[in-house]
Amino acid sequence: MTPPGDPVTVRAGDGTPLAATLVRPAARRWPAVLIRTPSGREHLLPEARGWAAHGFGCLVVDVRGRGGSAGAVVPYAHETGDGLAALAALRAVDGCDGRVVLAGASYGAHCAVVTAIAAPDVSGVLVAVPALGPGETAREPGGAARLACRIGWWGEHGEGARPAPPSALAALPVTAALGTSPPGWPQLWDAPADTPQLWAGVARATAPLLAVGGTADPFAARTAQLARCWGGPSRLLLGPWGHELDARDPGAVLGGRRIGAVYAAWARAAAQGRARGSGALVAAGTSGRWVRPGVRAVVVDAGPGGAFLADPQQPVCSRAPHAPRPAPAPATPPDRVVARTPPLPAGTLAGPLRARLDVSTAAPDADWVVRIGLRGHDLVTAVRRERRAGRGEVVVTTAPVGAELHDGDRLDVEIAGHHWPAHARNPHTGADPAHATDLRPDRRTVHAVRLELPHVPPGRDEVAAAAVPEEICP
Repeated sequence: MTPPGDPVTVRAGDGTPLAATLVRPAARRWPAVLIRTPSGREHLLPEARGWAAHGFGCLVVDVRGRGGSAGAVVPYAHETGDGLAALAALRAVDGCDGRVVLAGASYGAHCAVVTAIAAPDVSGVLVAVPALGPGETAREPGGAARLACRIGWWGEHGEGARPAPPSALAALPVTAALGTSPPGWPQLWDAPADTPQLWAGVARATAPLLAVGGTADPFAARTAQLARCWGGPSRLLLGPWGHELDARDPGAVLGGRRIGAVYAAWARAAAQGRARGSGALVAAGTSGRWVRPGVRAVVVDAGPGGAFLADPQQPVCSRAPHAPRPAPAPATPPDRVVARTPPLPAGTLAGPLRARLDVSTAAPDADWVVRIGLRGHDLVTAVRRERRAGRGEVVVTTAPVGAELHDGDRLDVEIAGHHWPAHARNPHTGADPAHATDLRPDRRTVHAVRLELPHVPPGRDEVAAAAVPEEICP
């Protein structure tokens, strides 16, 4: 029977003890992987044993106030100092040769990134579906306030964690949805959408980075931003996954390999100093083909638009990523505009889509939701918050997508004013959606819709699934 692992003493700079478990490989001297998690280190011990099977020691540490670690939970507040303490403790373990790859998923990815910024001598940084920074997770890059995923995560991982009641999604203001516990919830909504010191540190980072994301993950745009802004060598891998890194057909996506095999190949290259260069690969759906993101924009008009009523008391409901689109209604719904592109050429959409909307609104503050579908399923949804009334152009940029286009395919486009409960309802009063209590309807007009598509022609810049590990660590 494989032993569960050895306890390791980690003490933060202020003396707070952090619970940690080390899983050792068979070798006497070894490189190591450091993972920190708010989800309970026992859940990551199977992953740690996988790292050990590939020749890495793996230290899994409960973040402050979670699992077996002492201290109070204030998400995002202590991760740089606590990460440095865990890194020093790991390097002091007998058998560790000093080479350490920082790894983590979701909140654990943030832990890895901020530690790497403070400790540039690490061998590499491997992050999956990164939930970076408080404001970055609370707001879309376009400024809209996220709701459902933040209430769920904060309720589960804050101090005195407990599931949020269903009524929390409808609570006004959003800042009061969870009361004053967990600590940091009300302050989350006053955090800047982009944490300046975080992104300044990302730009200075020198260790190699592998950023893995999913085109169905709410943080896909931030994952791509991290790879793009990273100061050192960076590789981006975007598959047809959600936040759990699930896939509808994992065998096809990676040519029969598990994602852990890709991680191990890259981490081995990083430990050996071979993880050089930068680049990105996006899965073409579940086809088993990967594509380097396209830079050629195909511009198409998607119809003249129309008028609709954006009413926060009766908001357009959100759907799960890649969900089937409902059958068309007999008449155009009054709460959105529905448009469609002309037939498109075959190829792959690989990268962010951009919708240019010529619109009119009376509201001084409005969210513009663009939901794009392909062959009966949602492809991507993007939201932009615009703080001006009158007529003008609104540009909504989506997260990166990866999708095969068959010759003659057409994209369906829905334009609405809300996407609830995935996002907080914009009140149309000028008040921030996170703090609003007064909700008012807003009548809008979409005069024209134009899409800019990152189109990659068939056979160009394609990589077979089996070659993905070699592509990211040549």
